[in-house]
Amino acid sequence: MDVNPKVSVVILNYNGQEFLAKFLPFVLQSTYPNMEVVVADNASTDNSISLLRRDFPQVHIIINETNEGFSKGYNTALSQVSADYFVLLNSDVEVTPGWIEPIIDLMSQDSKIAACQPKLLSWHDRSKFEYAGASGGWIDSLGYPFMRGRVIDDCETDMGQYNTAIPCFWASGAALFIKAAAFHEVGGLDAYFFAHQEEIDLCWRLHLAGYKVYVQPASVVYHVGGGTLPQSSRKVYLNFRNNLVMIYKNMPFSQLLWKLPMRFILNLIAALRYLFSGRKDYFIAIHRSKMHFFKWLFFEKKKRVFPKRIKGLNREGRYRGCIVWDYFIRGRKTFSEIVENK
Repeated sequence: MDVNPKVSVVILNYNGQEFLAKFLPFVLQSTYPNMEVVVADNASTDNSISLLRRDFPQVHIIINETNEGFSKGYNTALSQVSADYFVLLNSDVEVTPGWIEPIIDLMSQDSKIAACQPKLLSWHDRSKFEYAGASGGWIDSLGYPFMRGRVIDDCETDMGQYNTAIPCFWASGAALFIKAAAFHEVGGLDAYFFAHQEEIDLCWRLHLAGYKVYVQPASVVYHVGGGTLPQSSRKVYLNFRNNLVMIYKNMPFSQLLWKLPMRFILNLIAALRYLFSGRKDYFIAIHRSKMHFFKWLFFEKKKRVFPKRIKGLNREGRYRGCIVWDYFIRGRKTFSEIVENK
């Protein structure tokens, strides 16, 4: 591979004019020598395109005809981008000048590392890990995602405790580095997901194809979080629905026989918890997520084409326990309390 392989930083945008104006200059100040910056616009109705053409002429623009969501929007855009590495970067992320080099150096050393993320800290409070990425994604035995630095709703203070570059299970879609060949090999993002947990599904398929996923905390970025899709009943719906679809697609059938019913029970408990706390809209969203999962399963599920599953898959980033039990019953709120003291 070239000493400086080509890196395409691709920002998916939908009505993010303010974020582009604020954070795109930081991306353009990146010190990596062989980089291009692409903004893929999902049919924005604000002045995003005119802003780009006026203030950022060095940025390549791809215009999608409709708002295709995160998954399909990126698939459409990346089919038009030629590079060794793609970086899927949220528009509400502030990068640091040398954020690209540590990750490309790491990934270039091992052909099996297909995806990697930087350390994501909160833009609002730079001493804390950011909810959507922290320092590497993990997954528990029932398919619940969590991170080094964030478990359920608790984000830890960054004191350097997770500064080691290690394998993980999934890399955050807020700042996802991925080898272009591997992205295309496993079929890209699942367009059905629209948004939320699509990057976890992608990384799971990378594992099934024999690849590794890493986090490289020597690279640091700051994420506003919730800027592109704020917390809402739709966000709750997408998270619960997509998680069920993801575990059905990727878990062995022998495990699904008991884990899927267990998830339905736990999701019902979560829905009731929202209902009793006054969030009837969230209760309805979780109910809809289950109904639409069954609709997908019986009526909408297309033939799934996956790479041949590699025997002897590594267990990196997988936690054999249940974080719901650890967090709510055992009172363990940090990653180290759960994983390192299991």
